[in-house]
Amino acid sequence: MAHHGKLDIMYNNAGITGRSYSSNIFELDLEEFDKVMRINVRGTVAGIKHAARVMVPSKSGSILCTASISGIMGGLAPHPYTVSKFALPGVVKSVASELCRFGIRINCISPFVIRTPTVLDQMAMIYPGVGHETINNMIDGLGELKGAICEEIDIARAALYLASEEAKYVTGHNLVVDGGFTCFKQLGFPMPDQIV
Repeated sequence: MAHHGKLDIMYNNAGITGRSYSSNIFELDLEEFDKVMRINVRGTVAGIKHAARVMVPSKSGSILCTASISGIMGGLAPHPYTVSKFALPGVVKSVASELCRFGIRINCISPFVIRTPTVLDQMAMIYPGVGHETINNMIDGLGELKGAICEEIDIARAALYLASEEAKYVTGHNLVVDGGFTCFKQLGFPMPDQIV
C-alpha cells in the first residue's frame, strides 16, 4: 500500500503441519492443536481481514489461500493439520459471501503432496534412515494420474490462474490440484479375465 497505493493480490500460503506423525485422538496434544489452528486458520483469517480492509475501497482484488487435500479426505495427515485444512474452504466460502459485493474474489487451492524441503524433512522423521531418493520415489508413487507428478509449479500456475483476469468470475472456489486423488476410490475387484 505504501509503494503502490493499492493491493491487487494477497496469497495466504504460510502454515505449519504440527507434529509430522500423530497417533490416536485420545493422545492428541491440545496445545499442539491450538498452535496449528492459530497459525493455519487464525493466521489465514487475519491475512484475509487485512487484505479485505484495503481492497474494499478500490472494489477489486483477489485473495488466495492454501488449503490441502488433507482438508478433503480424513486420514491423510495428523488431526490438527487435517482439521485446519478442512476449515479453510469454509472460511473462503463464508468470506466470499461478503466480499463478492465489493468485487473482491477469494479462492483456495488444495494441493497434492509435493516434494518440498518441508515434506521431505517430515517424511525423513517418519522414516528415519531412509534416503531422500527412496522418499522421493514414495511420494512420486502416491498419485493416481500416471505419467505426472505434482510439482510446485503446478500450484503456482493454479494461483496465477485464480489471481488473474482469466478467473474474473471465480470466487468461493477450492481448486483441487491432485491428479484425481480425491475424486474416487475403487473397490479393487479383479478384472474378469483375472478370475480363475
